[in-house]
Parts: sequence; structure tokens; C-alpha cells
Amino acid sequence: MPTFVLLHSPLVGPFTWKPVADVLKAGGTNAVVPTLGSEGVSPPFWKRHAEAVVDRLRSLPHAERIVLTAHSGAGPLLPAVGRQIEHHVVGYMFVDAGLPGPDGASRLKLLDSSGTAKRLRARVTDGMLPVWTELFDVTEEMIRDLIPDAGLRQDFLLELRPTPLAVYDEPLPVFSGWPDAPCGYVKFSPAYEREAERARRNAWRVLDLPGGHFHMLVEPRGVADALVHLAGSMGV
Repeated sequence: MPTFVLLHSPLVGPFTWKPVADVLKAGGTNAVVPTLGSEGVSPPFWKRHAEAVVDRLRSLPHAERIVLTAHSGAGPLLPAVGRQIEHHVVGYMFVDAGLPGPDGASRLKLLDSSGTAKRLRARVTDGMLPVWTELFDVTEEMIRDLIPDAGLRQDFLLELRPTPLAVYDEPLPVFSGWPDAPCGYVKFSPAYEREAERARRNAWRVLDLPGGHFHMLVEPRGVADALVHLAGSMGV
């Protein structure tokens, strides 16, 4: 089994993937969770984030095979990361995630048709998007429903930081010939049905794993098993 490189959304932190990474490693499958921070980082942010993945993978053997796996807003970043890393990417997985668009499209451009882009721009203060809970008006009751375990919920919330609007507004590269490896999609929430349907039209493998947007913090074993199953069905 190749190494799963689990990428978190720029709006949240790497803890979103930690429980799944722990389950994968306990079962004998290697998993790596890079940190895609934006504090103190100069643009282009996509390049800094891709470099963070490259740095995190330096300890792996050069021959290691990689499955790039993205949640939420990390999805559109996968082509850029795939082009930057030195290891062989054998698959791309999108987990309740946005999909890459045409070369040069920003995350906000990709969100235009859903109306979310206008909502995000309206929340900007001094060039910064507020923390995820404020950005999407997530109440204490809602976050308890999304992440019922109090300890996991606290660790998740501690990582939340304001995010530069430029992270979502900058053009993201998609290299010619992408995807250069099999792709798959795991859908948790109804909000990502449009992306899952696009994946189906692309003839990608799609798994429906009903749950909240942070289902990996609710059923990490089930999500880990789904990733391994999807990788097998993708032939990687």
C-alpha cells in the first residue's frame, strides 16, 4: 500500500486528519499529515503549501509511492502539490473536497456558482477571513453535532486561525495533462454532491460515506477503511 499524504483545508488545521492517520499507521499503512499554515507566509500561498508537503516528505525513501488525499479546500491544491513533490504520485483522492478547476482558477472562482464566494468576501476584515466557525456562522451546538467528542472538538478548535483572503483568491496552477494518475472521491455531506457528481462524470471511483463535513473526526476507522478500499478500487 502506498503512503497516504493527508492534506487539510487552509481554513482549519492538520488535526482534522490525525485520528485517521493514527488508524492507518496502526493497520500498517503509512500516513503523513503536513501542516499547511498561512501565518507568517508570503504569497503565493499555494507554492508555500506545496513546499510544506515537499519538506514533510523528505524523510521518505525516494521510491515511496504517494496517494495525495485532500479534504475540503485542499482539493484544488492537489495538482500543484503533485507537480512539486519528488515522489511518485500514484493517485489523487478528494474527501468532501472541492475539485481543481481550469489552470489559473482561484478557490473563490470555483465557488462562484454556489454563491459561497460572495459570502466569503463579505466576511473579510483587513484582508483576512475570520476563523472557520465565524466564517460559516457555526454555533456551539452545530460544532458539537459535527464533532461530538469533546476532546477532539477542543483540539480541532485550538488550531483555527484567521486566513488571508489571498489564499482563496489567488490563481492555482493545474498542469497540462492532469490528472496523471487515477482519481477517487469520498463524499460525506450533501454540500459536496455537486463535486461528487462531477467526479462520477469524470468516471472516477466515488464512495458515499454519509456524515458531517468532519466525519474523519467522528468515525476515523470507517474513513481510514474507506480510503484503503478506494485506493484498491483505483488500482493503486
